Amino acid sequence: MDKTTGLLATLEYPGRLIAMGLASAGTKAVIVYAITGRSPSSQARKLVHRDSGVWVQPTDEDVLKKGNIDLLVYPALFFGQAGVAVSNGKQTADIRDALLAGAAPVAVLSQALAAWDYEPDAPIFTPRISGCLVRGAAGLSVVRRGESGEPLRSYFEVPFREGEGRLVSTYAGPNSDPLPAFEGEPRRVGLAGKTARETAEAVYGDLAPAAAEKDFRVAVACAFVSLSDPGRIDLHIINRHERT
Repeated sequence: MDKTTGLLATLEYPGRLIAMGLASAGTKAVIVYAITGRSPSSQARKLVHRDSGVWVQPTDEDVLKKGNIDLLVYPALFFGQAGVAVSNGKQTADIRDALLAGAAPVAVLSQALAAWDYEPDAPIFTPRISGCLVRGAAGLSVVRRGESGEPLRSYFEVPFREGEGRLVSTYAGPNSDPLPAFEGEPRRVGLAGKTARETAEAVYGDLAPAAAEKDFRVAVACAFVSLSDPGRIDLHIINRHERT
């Protein structure tokens, strides 16, 4: 995916990530949602297209029960004529509902996430990452834990430049304990591919582990969304468990 900075290949363990930007042809927005996981419960998941969206669902109910079900199963994307909502948790539904007001992306995210904190998975306190596409524009958000336990909410406009996007992830990239949370502004990434399938495959390939290292990949979803008609979606999903 990333022919601009080589970023994805340097992220050993990003957790979950969202990338949003503009396709190289310049007429479609690109939205990428990807999951990596270290624990058996995190690995026992897949992405499924249903109910006007993409849902995170279990591949193994027994393994999944050993984790926090509320943090592991959720709608990752919702599609509609009002726009697209994407996140790493159940806040996706609130973003979808806020899209109906027709406000600009940052205003949509600010309204939808006002009552949401970072995830309650102590001692990691995983950030909540979110995004939306509305009125031909895109925005991203990160809600993370401050030093005193307070939620720090950040909102960003996503500039639309052909073949380029912005990326946020739950973790900074190193596979360490404790996992370092994502901080700062969204990172610039290139968006390779002329279709959702091509871009999804590029992302999946870039997230591959180095030789002899553990493969943390779980799933990738990519949507190409018409800027003139948000209801027109080209979607492709890759689930690792279906390839092994």
